[in-house]
Amino acid sequence: MNSLQFRGTVAFPKFRLSFDLALPGTGVTAFFGESGAGKSTLLRAVAGLERPTEGFISINGEIWQDDGKGLFLPTYQRPLGFVFQDARLFNHLDVTGNLHFGMKRVKGGGKQVSLEAAVELLGIGHLLKRMPETLSGGERQRVAIARALATGPEILLMDEPMAALDQKRRQEILPYLHRLNAELSIPILYVSHSLEEVAALADHLVLLEQGGITASGPVSGMLTRLDLPLAHYDSAAASVAGRIVGTDTDFHLCTFEFAGGRMFLPAGGYQTGQSLRLRIQARDVSLSIERPGQTSILNIIEAKVVGMADNGNGQVMVELDAGGTHLLSRITRKSAVVLGLEPGKAVFAQVKGTAVIG
Repeated sequence: MNSLQFRGTVAFPKFRLSFDLALPGTGVTAFFGESGAGKSTLLRAVAGLERPTEGFISINGEIWQDDGKGLFLPTYQRPLGFVFQDARLFNHLDVTGNLHFGMKRVKGGGKQVSLEAAVELLGIGHLLKRMPETLSGGERQRVAIARALATGPEILLMDEPMAALDQKRRQEILPYLHRLNAELSIPILYVSHSLEEVAALADHLVLLEQGGITASGPVSGMLTRLDLPLAHYDSAAASVAGRIVGTDTDFHLCTFEFAGGRMFLPAGGYQTGQSLRLRIQARDVSLSIERPGQTSILNIIEAKVVGMADNGNGQVMVELDAGGTHLLSRITRKSAVVLGLEPGKAVFAQVKGTAVIG
């Protein structure tokens, strides 16, 4: 089984990062935490830009560092692609020139995403003759990602690639990041301090705090764990994977099927058969101990209470299990008492379709 293994310590005068991780060798793994937690330092250690002591770095069986054997590959010998906050394009080269510059690192016999495939994946075919200064922020980042792919990487490292973009540009680039995950077998390490990005993109999540690894696991489980701070953010949400199984043109709705049942969503251009990951925010989930009757909320999901935790200001965060899919509901403490909520109790979760984020 493919896996990524990272172990070591990076020490600075006023900061120390220690890590020991075994991660999936495919999909997107997000490094998440507050500024200064050590996310970018960990990424730089994987890239060889920082050399950890007692270090061990393995990418799907290929050893890049093993201090026990005196092995350390410098960055230029590591088959990786790196995308920074700033696209860092060469302003004197057009888009084609920037892409070909990336290909200079490709060595014969290595894995490689063809230049044509990278251009198609990132949707930049119409930009090839453009100069960097004429591109939007989102276009520049798509070119930077394509250039990183053109190096033939075994792994793609992304250090907050959307941090410098406004909300409109983030929404522009997000579908292309989904395509990378869906269509490439290259593992992606993605640094972010945006919980929304993590929920939308990541398959696996590593939570860092003050130079240490707090927790690591599949993103769907990590986001709803009441013993972690993620479930207590104002934007706390569950990540729910499923697919579109039908559309209702009369009411402009589509049917989303997931492990816990079905939900109706605004049509939004979704296609039948399309895989989809939704963010369902805790504040948009209400609870009832009886199936609601006359209600405008179409999405009523059977679930069981898994756990409860105080959320401050008279509020309670409730973790739910809906057929193996975990959800969160933020309600008042009084509501929890009135409903008699406790672990194991059966409830009906009501989710407003127009509030779900796709």
